[in-house]
Amino acid sequence: MSEIRDKIINLKEYMQRNILGQEALIEKLIITLLADGHALLEGAPGLAKTKAIKKLSECIDATFNRIQFTPDLLPSDITGSEIFVAATGHFEFRAGPVFANLLLADEINRSPAKVQAALLEAMAEHQVSIGGKQYKLPRLFMVLATQNPIEHEGTYNLPEAQLDRFLMYIKIGQPTTDVERKILHLVRGEELQSLDNKDAERECALSIKDVMTARAESFAVHVSDAVEEYLIQLIMATRTPEKYDEKLKNAISFGASPRATIALDKCAKIHAWLAGRDYVTPEDIHAVVYDVLRHRIILSFEAQANGLTADNVITRLLKLVPLP
Repeated sequence: MSEIRDKIINLKEYMQRNILGQEALIEKLIITLLADGHALLEGAPGLAKTKAIKKLSECIDATFNRIQFTPDLLPSDITGSEIFVAATGHFEFRAGPVFANLLLADEINRSPAKVQAALLEAMAEHQVSIGGKQYKLPRLFMVLATQNPIEHEGTYNLPEAQLDRFLMYIKIGQPTTDVERKILHLVRGEELQSLDNKDAERECALSIKDVMTARAESFAVHVSDAVEEYLIQLIMATRTPEKYDEKLKNAISFGASPRATIALDKCAKIHAWLAGRDYVTPEDIHAVVYDVLRHRIILSFEAQANGLTADNVITRLLKLVPLP
């Protein structure tokens, strides 16, 4: 067990102690961080989406910014803009909140597509273009976006191109009765003790160098030829589902792109590394496949009308594609 993996596990355990009932969310946020990706979190209000992201930022010696997406937000409010400075007689670039290591895009579907698209280049290229010039973002750059699935009035669906830029699309459910009770007791304790960020600094402090080292170690995890073939066949099954099930042929309009293959490979490797293994198993793929593929499979209108979801399709494909 490596020293850097110990630090990442400490981070994971610290977050699990402070955010109860969201073990899967915490693990997937860490996977996204180590995979150099971005995550979209969907869940009802009050499920600790924002708190989880803030706790993660507290544990890393890095810059953190939050953007509250609203209908009147402008692209320049995200990227920044050139301002004329009378004293010098020149335009100077004033960086927007996107220039941070961790960026919380809160309620991203509250703003129209033009504003959402302002993040597109930043997420894909780690740079923004203003006035014909390109400005590089930090080497460690991670967008964590949230959206509320139960309110549709005044919201704007993210276009497919934007969704595909997210490494993971994580859906968050309600806690159980026992977890609800533990959450209540935890909050009472926090209010009495007036906990602050110093706890995070002591227990789980990570540097940007630590994150980069962890990435390198996790990317080095071995994938056998048989497991690699299984991973590829899962992706191909989303494009040619009729080979496995004729009913699925009319359910899927577009299958997953090659970006999904790369994402699934990265996430499976990191999941194996976090479990203390230096090789990937089909179980590692299964642990992340829903979050990697659910926003990359476009269903037909017929399938949607029949109440079929991308998760239903993924479940069916996992049963049909032979294990290695």
